[in-house]
Amino acid sequence: MLLSTGSLHLCGTQHVFELAAEAGFDGLEVLIDQRVDTWQPGYLARQSAEYGLPVACLHSPFLLNVPHWPAAEGDRVARSLELAEALDAEVVVTHLPVRWPYSILITPRSRVALPHFWRRNGKDVAWFEQQLPAIQAETAVVIAVEIMPLHRALGWPVNVHVWNTLAEWIRFEHLTLDTTHCGTWGVDPRAAYDRADGRVSHIHLSNFDGREHRLPHQGDLALDKFLRHVAADGYQGHISVETSPDAMQAEEPVRLKENLAASLAFCREHYRR
Repeated sequence: MLLSTGSLHLCGTQHVFELAAEAGFDGLEVLIDQRVDTWQPGYLARQSAEYGLPVACLHSPFLLNVPHWPAAEGDRVARSLELAEALDAEVVVTHLPVRWPYSILITPRSRVALPHFWRRNGKDVAWFEQQLPAIQAETAVVIAVEIMPLHRALGWPVNVHVWNTLAEWIRFEHLTLDTTHCGTWGVDPRAAYDRADGRVSHIHLSNFDGREHRLPHQGDLALDKFLRHVAADGYQGHISVETSPDAMQAEEPVRLKENLAASLAFCREHYRR
């Protein structure tokens, strides 16, 4: 069982290693973000050795998270692969492409995406269709494409990503199944897993109660049944606990440690191969 650093992105990377080791996780999934230490191979290798936790997976950065990384998804994945190979990580997670390209508006307080609704995101879409298969064939690192949430605007469903339905998502060789994203679609994660027909290479585990990325044991999704289902199927990939910091109560040290321990205990109770 892995802990995603995205669960605690309010904390320093070293602190996440420390917390994960104390709780008893088997390794980390590192979300590459604005913190420089999330994409320095030497630093991550030292933390991995010190705490005895491998970096088993890397999550390619969201465009808004890492201003010094390339804008094109293919270029971000290529750089993530270099980091994964340096760390002997087994998986790189990437998101489906958005439907529209966008520019970044930098304000004193934030960076805001401005979608170009008048034209399609042809460059990233073409990379997924034409280049991803060849790149995957040249590396032992699994590039696992993640199903994304269904958003809502004024109560209306808005699907901002290309191929973001179960029927279309399964076109890729390797998949990341995010359980809370399934929840936004009203889809049982077990049904999504079965529909993928053996292509799920990585799992992001968190619950959904109208809010995304809740603790695995707190929400509307029957993740106990999901874990038993994938274990019975012989699933061999990694499972990453990927919650939000507020679900983990990251600003309350005692509650944070309790929530980490409870999340891991829940996973180990129900996922037994």
